[in-house]
Amino acid sequence: MSKREGSLKRALQYVGKQQASKNFRRFLWFIVFVAVIYLIVRNIGAFGNVLLVVLGFGAVVFVHEFGHFFVCKLSGIKVEAFSIGFPPTLVGVRRIEGGYRVRILPRFFPKEDDESGDGRLSFTIVSKAKAGETEYCIGLIPFGGFNKMLGQEDVGSVKASDDPRSFANKPVGVRMIVITAGVVFNAISAIAVFMIVFLVGIRLTAPVVGGVLADSPAAHAGLRPGDEIIEVAGKRDGLDFSNIGLSAALSGVNEAVALRVRHEDGSEEDFSLVAEQLPGMPMKVFGILPPQSLTIAKVRDAEGLLKRTGLRPGDRIKSVNGRDVQTHWELEDKVSDALVPTVTLSAERIDLVSKKSELVESQIRLSLGPAVREVESESDLSHIYSMVPRLRIEDVVTKSKLQKGDIVLAIGDVANPTYKEMREVTEEYEGKELPVKVLRVDANGVEESLLVTVKPERSKDGKRVLIGIIPVLDAERAVVAKTIAAEGGPVGLSIPRGAAITAVDGVGVSNFYDIIREIGRNPGEQITIDWRIDEETAGSVALNVGAAGEFVTVKSTFAEFVPFEDLRRLYQASGPVDAIGMGYRKTVMFIAQTYVTLRRLVGGLVSPKQLIGPVGILAVSYTIVSERPFVYYVYFLGLISACIAVVNFLPLPPLDGGLIVLLLVEKIKGSALSERMQGVVAYAGWVLIGGFFLYVTFNDIVRSVRGFF
Repeated sequence: MSKREGSLKRALQYVGKQQASKNFRRFLWFIVFVAVIYLIVRNIGAFGNVLLVVLGFGAVVFVHEFGHFFVCKLSGIKVEAFSIGFPPTLVGVRRIEGGYRVRILPRFFPKEDDESGDGRLSFTIVSKAKAGETEYCIGLIPFGGFNKMLGQEDVGSVKASDDPRSFANKPVGVRMIVITAGVVFNAISAIAVFMIVFLVGIRLTAPVVGGVLADSPAAHAGLRPGDEIIEVAGKRDGLDFSNIGLSAALSGVNEAVALRVRHEDGSEEDFSLVAEQLPGMPMKVFGILPPQSLTIAKVRDAEGLLKRTGLRPGDRIKSVNGRDVQTHWELEDKVSDALVPTVTLSAERIDLVSKKSELVESQIRLSLGPAVREVESESDLSHIYSMVPRLRIEDVVTKSKLQKGDIVLAIGDVANPTYKEMREVTEEYEGKELPVKVLRVDANGVEESLLVTVKPERSKDGKRVLIGIIPVLDAERAVVAKTIAAEGGPVGLSIPRGAAITAVDGVGVSNFYDIIREIGRNPGEQITIDWRIDEETAGSVALNVGAAGEFVTVKSTFAEFVPFEDLRRLYQASGPVDAIGMGYRKTVMFIAQTYVTLRRLVGGLVSPKQLIGPVGILAVSYTIVSERPFVYYVYFLGLISACIAVVNFLPLPPLDGGLIVLLLVEKIKGSALSERMQGVVAYAGWVLIGGFFLYVTFNDIVRSVRGFF
């Protein structure tokens, strides 16, 4: 074979390989296309929700970029590209002489020797059109967008150009207006969105006290569940529950916030509260909990809820142990005072097909919990006539060797610790291995004593040392951890630590529910309580019983989580003028809320892990679209638009606020920074933004996998 023939053969082989490679890529894309179509057809409902989410998110981005675009056109600045979503380009349309040039996925289907970059999937729609200067694109990455102006780059320095229509050649004031326009349009669009929402009407959480946190400003002031907040800092119009939390977060140091409250009996009272940073709270709060209704909320695992509680989403609680309830706080009071192992809830259930209602009953298991969470002294410990039950682990909130249901027999050197003693030992062992002895019941119901170790760590707010458990009182066994002499209460009974109560006034008992019941049967009398430690050590003490329940400071709580819907109220404008006012107030509120969150993030008072990024926003959007009426999704888009107005104005290139800072420097300096310095600043900004984006995206994915969205 001649040398020439060999070269020709190799060339043909190369061409053949290239063609085979192209055919293989086309085949892969065909498989992907078929798979996508198949998934869409099989999950058409979910696809519709996803499409709605993408369109909504794209609309928010479109408004922002359109603000830049609109002012650019008014200012005579040449716009080279307007894109919703980031590259690679999904589809691009550009007006040319005699028609519209359309290109589809040009990066994935390139054409050889194609300087235009249109790619193989490009075509022209013939029309009587003049050539334009802007290509309108949709990017494959739906997390943003851009408005590409001549002479302006997000990455690198501003490009010098002799074209008078270049962004760089416009006066500083004009460039500032162009950059600010996106943020302004987001704020205006938020007002417009909320205006539409309030014209239609939306049910938001009512400004009612659902509960108060122990040792909080609200508790000290005397606010009670059921109180309605009718005025906050002199403002009355359109108040919902979010206004209460925001007024606390925005208040200054030691600044008193005036609240006017309407009690359930119709009387009104003025309060003055100073917000505080309570343990575990990311912001200053009053300690007011949102109100809940008597309706069971929607959950993802409805069958699991039915199995655990006998209740379905939509059921409305009517009575507790045969006693009617009208409000959720009335329900909580009756459950709290029950002091029994289980409680019977009667609920109204409406059949989704026949629309007929029926009354159903369910048995809910209860736990015995402390009356107060913040224990400063032994007097604060919850007890039954001075008898403090042992501790049981209700739940484990971090990775630990401890398990739900474990009875705490000892912690460190303290046997049968009270809650106060457990807190003290935990603080003492911060960062060190802490031995914990527990009583654990295995799958066969056999009890065994185990010694495990945990390492207490300080909480993120630095105020407490934790071992990652939620303790409750062990009511199922009649074992006394300790007896105390509570202030204003009975004298501590002479019962040794770890002793089991065997009888009350001669009646055998096996748990604290029995003890509470038998003591309650003898108000005003002297009775005998028998106790035993082992076969050889036993005794009895006399107890003078006061009025019914006088010295019982424990309370009952649901042992199974029962989800309730928030107590909502219809917010609807009386007309367009009223809707504009409501939309404006809501936009200002969300802008202020975003600002406070970012300020506290910089100050270290809010963890970056609490923030959500684009993936989280899309996940939350999908949940709202699939589970709530459409008006709530529109409301959420208004919130996102208001938040973007703040975030985009942060003084960090390549965000709009960062570009404004560079323009201010140019105005003060009299000339722009050097191209090299502009490039350094731009790249540094992108690195910071990119790193933060990856961080919040990772947290979003983790939360999504764990089902937190």
